[in-house]
Amino acid sequence: MSGRRTKNRRELIESEPVRVEVHAAAAEVPRARPQPLPLLLLLLAGSGCAALIYEVVWFQLLQLVIGSTAVSLGLLLAAYMGGLCLGSAALSRVVPATEHPLRIYAFLELGIGAFGIIALFGVPLVGHLYLLGPTSGLMGIVVRGVVAAACLLPPTVLMGASFPAVARSLGTNVEGVSRMGLLYSANIAGAVIGSVLAGFYLLRLYDMAVATYAAATINIAAALLAFSLVKKLTHRPAEGMARAVRYAPGAAIIYGAIAFSGMGALGAEVVWTRLLSLLLGPTVYTFSIILAVFLVGLWGGSTAGSYIARRVGNPRMALAATQILLAVAIAFTAWTLAYALPNWPVDPWLSTNPWFNFDLDVARCVRAILPATLLWGAAFPLALASAAAEGEDPARLSGEVYAANTAGSIIGALAFSLLLIPAIGTKGSQQLLIWLAVAGAALALLAASRKIAVLAVAIGGAAVLAVALAATVAPIPWPAIAYGRRIAPILRAIADAGTNPATPLFVGEGINSSVVITDSGGVRGFYVSGKSEASSALIDMRLQRLMGHLPALVQGDPKSVLTVGFGAGVTAGSFVPYPDIERIAICELEPIIPPASDEFFGNENYHVLRDVRTRIVYDDARHYIAAAPDKFDVITTDPIHPWVKGTSTLYSREYYELVKEHLNPGGVVAQWLPIYESDRATVATELATFFDVFPNASVWTNYLNGEGYDLVLLGRMGSSPIDVDRIQRLLDRPSYAAVAASLSNVQFGSAVDLMGSYLGRAEDLQPMIAGAPINDDLNLRLQYIAGMGVNSIAAPRIFAEMLSYRKFPEDLFTGSDQALNRLRELLGRRQRSF
Repeated sequence: MSGRRTKNRRELIESEPVRVEVHAAAAEVPRARPQPLPLLLLLLAGSGCAALIYEVVWFQLLQLVIGSTAVSLGLLLAAYMGGLCLGSAALSRVVPATEHPLRIYAFLELGIGAFGIIALFGVPLVGHLYLLGPTSGLMGIVVRGVVAAACLLPPTVLMGASFPAVARSLGTNVEGVSRMGLLYSANIAGAVIGSVLAGFYLLRLYDMAVATYAAATINIAAALLAFSLVKKLTHRPAEGMARAVRYAPGAAIIYGAIAFSGMGALGAEVVWTRLLSLLLGPTVYTFSIILAVFLVGLWGGSTAGSYIARRVGNPRMALAATQILLAVAIAFTAWTLAYALPNWPVDPWLSTNPWFNFDLDVARCVRAILPATLLWGAAFPLALASAAAEGEDPARLSGEVYAANTAGSIIGALAFSLLLIPAIGTKGSQQLLIWLAVAGAALALLAASRKIAVLAVAIGGAAVLAVALAATVAPIPWPAIAYGRRIAPILRAIADAGTNPATPLFVGEGINSSVVITDSGGVRGFYVSGKSEASSALIDMRLQRLMGHLPALVQGDPKSVLTVGFGAGVTAGSFVPYPDIERIAICELEPIIPPASDEFFGNENYHVLRDVRTRIVYDDARHYIAAAPDKFDVITTDPIHPWVKGTSTLYSREYYELVKEHLNPGGVVAQWLPIYESDRATVATELATFFDVFPNASVWTNYLNGEGYDLVLLGRMGSSPIDVDRIQRLLDRPSYAAVAASLSNVQFGSAVDLMGSYLGRAEDLQPMIAGAPINDDLNLRLQYIAGMGVNSIAAPRIFAEMLSYRKFPEDLFTGSDQALNRLRELLGRRQRSF
């Protein structure tokens, strides 16, 4: 039986060879002595592990330079994967086949390690140069692309070349191609280890420098092992100089099929990561788990595919079969995400131990995405077997198949993240994934058979299947977008209470975020990607108005303000009633948010979007502040929760230093800080970091009648006392009547009431922050600490501890005896009532 399969395979390969004349030196094909496969697998696993660690570190470093908008992330991804594509395709053309493959691999690994160290120290320098040029508009995008390419292409070209370099030590017979698939599988296995190692250990406990040194150490170890094998294993080129390279018939069609597979795989990773992060909570650990499960599927599938490629008589038919099954698996994942996982009775608050919840997250990811990823993984070794020709340079075969797959991946990642999700939503995107799988199957069938009738029936049947499967895809339910990981306990609480569920007024999927606005008994809620960000309820309105009015009145005479994050627009809208404010700048990442908030929260935010003084900037706030020359009298920074992946950059020491540099003399900054869904370690790090930059900072709260665990950190450029009487005189002015009314609506009836939200200041809270790590750009430690405490219910205890340190600040407030006595009495009464 095995002999018959081998004969069929040879007949397929040799039936219609295509001869392409190439340079003699490049066409030399070695016939190397069989290499020790386990050691080769170890080399590729080390490469994959180091590459994944570098990817995480480099993306974090470069986001600090060019921002974290979808466009910036797309440019980084294109540069990273573009380098892999170029390197894999170029090696066989640049490096003569007479060179020992493992010596080339060793030098590649040393080069990668060197570039990794250079990036750690060089990217911050590149950031300073970047700010000297255009940073906005079309030229700004071009410059961002140049920065991404300059930093990422050199090391990633070497990374891309490492797989075909080692593959060159194998042959292109059935066994050799199967072993190439196993090399690819080992590389993916290493990437699994790298993703977990980076996300759960190196960056959680250390920083980007330690992670970089660890990856470089792996590179060096792999290089040393390869050098040792060079001495033991001879590399024997073929006798004579071959002057032609044989291509299997239909190889170009197979390249197209594997490109479609790569396009679908990366497109699915974009779509499914977005949907799973809604249901699991978008922490750094969630993204590490999703990536690890995705890679485990690719590893398992590629391993199986490598063994299948050795045993099937027609690998092209096997490739087509995997793509047909893939279409079914994609529909299964879409059903799981829309119907199954949102209804799992998972209550994240049942255990505050994050490791138990991580276990559940892994189970849900495996249930949702593993079947499809197994099939994407199997496609690669089957494509190698389908495109192979006897006598072909293994480096060229493996490099070109890898390059085609990677090129498709680049297109898929960019198209789905930047264009398709905003245009047709995640439902339409998943339907398109089904069609991409069917298109890949059609190409594989076209390469496998020349019988027109058979092809027509097979492709027609596949198209009918695609139509049927696409019809089963449903949109993600809006409660999943609104309530996220808390969907089960919230829906259960609504059912137990017998109340009517909220009514969705707006549901949108933007380029960066998914948004829901609801109405529940006249109270409107504003949700972003599974998190409640604002509402028209009194306690939330009180916080949002406090964020705007407190810094404006403490500053005294603001002319220009910057609000980081539009949200429901209430904080930015708090500045609209001020008659002397001339400029309201708002920095927002998601373009669909301001128009929706203007429509449904217009009364609460005073239609700030339509105010002639308002200017909206759609950009990452940190990037905008770093690049803009403007300075402001007031800056309110109200980003999303600190446990969300990527937001640590808006809670870091360097960010606060940037904010400080962009304040005018006498300027004030207000920073939102939630203590709900946070543990003590998270809050201590947040306070310690802010106090490190603003040592005279004070802390304020929206707490009222047993509700409200949000803080406002106030940093000032000056240290003069806050005059309570001066603030009251401002509120008594006829021109400030609208300001006073805005405060009165949220139960701040006077200056004393407003100052009564005082909770403490930096010098009083030193016992609480003693020993707390500072969140800086090199470690971004906060997102790892906060991700561990996201299900904490310690807010009342944290608030009580902070309250216990509060003393009446005799030197912070000034005013008449009457005003200060009233304030002292109010603070004492609230402290006793807690």
